[in-house]
Parts: sequence; structure tokens; C-alpha cells
Amino acid sequence: MKEFTNVTAVKKANVYFDGKVTSRTVLFPDGTKKTLGIMLPGEYEFGTGDKEIMEVLGGSMDVKLPGETAFKTYREGDSYEVPANSKFSLVIREVADYCCSYVK
Repeated sequence: MKEFTNVTAVKKANVYFDGKVTSRTVLFPDGTKKTLGIMLPGEYEFGTGDKEIMEVLGGSMDVKLPGETAFKTYREGDSYEVPANSKFSLVIREVADYCCSYVK
């Protein structure tokens, strides 16, 4: 899916790590939520509440998922799932564009 229709976009940005990771929230009529964002080069750790499905829209990211001992590289067109109530680590070597879907 290249675009979303009939959605509400929240104007205020979600800003993390001194502005190195930013996203905008998109709300759907059925109550689901996604964020569209950019990650600048750096190392990050995020915690989840809901299950997340991360789609890499541009660039790449090295990801270490919960229970994994090594990082795996995901590139444009790839996606991965992060369990609810967990933490995952990322190493971003180039600007990465992403879409995160939250699954209740």
C-alpha cells in the first residue's frame, strides 16, 4: 500500500533521541494506528506496549529483536514484528524511512 485514504493525521510529531527519530501518527476509521517516521544514523532501543509491525520504506536498519543474540539487517521492502511489552535494539547506518503498525 503506497498511500492511506480516509485517515486522520496528528499534526504534532513524536520526537525521540534528541530529534534523531521522529514520526507522525495516522489514525484509521476502524481505530487502528500507524506511525510514519524517519530515523537518522545512531543506536536506539525502544520498548513496546502493543505488538508492532515495522515496515522499512527506505534505507536500512540493523535490528536485534527480543530473544535474539545478533542483529539482522532489514532493507527497503522488508518488515519485521516486535512482540508486545518487549524491547528491541536498532543500529541505523543511513537514514531509514519506516511505517510502524500497532496491533492490539
